[in-house]
Parts: sequence; C-alpha cells; structure tokens
Amino acid sequence: MKILVTGASGFVGGQALGYLKACGKHEVIGCSRSGDHGLRVSPELSEGADWSGLLSNVDVVVHVAGLVHDPSASFEAYQRVNVRGTLALAEQAVEVGVRRFIFISSIGVNGYKTTDNAFTERDIPNPGNDYARSKWQAEQVLRDFAATSGLEVIIIRPPLVYGPQAPGNFGMLTRIVEKSLPLPLAGIDNRRSFVSVWNLADLIRCCIDHPEAPGQVFLVSDGEDVSTSDLLSKLGEASGSPVRLFRVPVWSLRLPATLLGKRGIYDRLFDSLRVDIHHAQMRLEWRPTLGLDEGLRRCFCSKDKAGQ
Repeated sequence: MKILVTGASGFVGGQALGYLKACGKHEVIGCSRSGDHGLRVSPELSEGADWSGLLSNVDVVVHVAGLVHDPSASFEAYQRVNVRGTLALAEQAVEVGVRRFIFISSIGVNGYKTTDNAFTERDIPNPGNDYARSKWQAEQVLRDFAATSGLEVIIIRPPLVYGPQAPGNFGMLTRIVEKSLPLPLAGIDNRRSFVSVWNLADLIRCCIDHPEAPGQVFLVSDGEDVSTSDLLSKLGEASGSPVRLFRVPVWSLRLPATLLGKRGIYDRLFDSLRVDIHHAQMRLEWRPTLGLDEGLRRCFCSKDKAGQ
C-alpha cells in the first residue's frame, strides 16, 4: 500500500515516517509545510486546503500534523487547523479512494489527570484546554464523516511522547537532568504513563492494515506507570547524569509555582495521569516493543539522535 504521513517534519511525524519506512512493508511518503529534508510540500491545514497533489494513489493517511500547544493561539485558530483542516483532508482523501485514516489525537481529550483509575477509551471526554477541545471536536467530525462516507477512521490518543530531541515537557526534564543540579522532587507520590515515539510508531504500523482497527479509539503507552521521582532517576541513569533528589514540603513548591504562573508545570510534575492500553492489546494483539528503561536509554544514543 501507499501511506501518506502528514506533519513529517515534526517530532512524532518524523519518527513515525522513519519507522514505517524501515519496516519495508509499504511505500511511505511524508509531507510538511516546509518540505525540508526531502519531504513533499503540504498545504496549510484549513478548510480550503488542496491536498490533490499528495493524495494520488494513497491507501492510508496517517494524520499527525496540527496546531499544538501554542499559548498565543485562539480557539478559533485551533478549530481552523485541527478540526476544519482535518475534515477537509479526510473529505478529499475519500474523493480519491483513500481507504483508511489514522488520526493522532491526544490523551488530553480524556483529561489531564487521573485519580484512582487509569483512563480508558470508554471514559467520558473531559478536555481541559483549547488544544484538547479541538482534538475532541476533530474526533467527532471524523467519526460522523466515517459513518456516511465509509472511510475507515482510527483514533490514537497518546500521553506524553518521548524520544531523542523531544520537545515540550520531556525536553525540559532532560535539560534539567543533564545539568546535574540537586532537585527538590524526591518522594513524589504520583503515577504517570508515557509512550516512547517508537512504541507509538509501532501502534500506527499495526493500525495501517489490521482488520480490527477501523472505528476504534486506542490509548497507548509503554505499559509502565512511574512517579515523577522515578522518571527523573531513570532519566539520570539513561543519560549518564545521576540525579540528586531531596525532599521538601509540597506546599513550598506549589505556592511559588502558582504565584509565578507556572501551576501547569507543577501539576504535570505532581499529578497522576495513567492510561489503560488493554483495548489495543486485546483487539489488535499489540504489545509495546520497548520498555520504559530501554526507551529512555535510546533517547541518549548518538545513533538515534542522528535520526538513523
């Protein structure tokens, strides 16, 4: 089959493109707005975008591109790109005979913290910001469109995705660890799920041609939940920069974080966010290919940093 990966210049899209090409089973092409690194040039995601030059003879679209966590963006901007732009791509895909559409959503559709139970696909969505709300709306319009068009839509909701040169919170934690500074984060009693970019790419690979995948929502992780303290220790071991953690009262971190407008960072460090991957395991017979320790180790291998 011929596979089109959108957003292939980004962290997740680029790694997914390389992984799928390395599998050698299908013809895989990637596109991005810039067209850098030999990628095809894609239009800007919007309701008026013309995808005809990229969709010819494509069987499956892996849609990774989107507007992600831009503090300056309005909700209208998120809707234009992530909702209406996604629907326009799906509509044009059907017109030229694309059979399957894999949409990379976000665990933010479920919410941004868990209490006693891990998130599942059956939970009532509870998106907490404009980005997550736009992803939830995109999921809804895709499902409605699939019901009338016959397009096989598959939705994947990852939690924090990590890998070599990852952006966002994982990149921030990596930079902190590599400084080898003492950190007042010992004994954080939470549990969080993470997914390596390789495990995410492998689930995408599985969804490309699995007969049980269409119409489903899948949560994905490495299958291990760890505290923030444990993650930092594992990062230190993987990077060769041992982490020195010490304990302080929780309130002594929460108060300054709130006053400095960094409460979101505090919440991600101290809250729990667990996902249940049982559905993907049972329906697709899929298992994570890498454990958390091996995934973290790969982040610091020079070969992986080079994208090879």
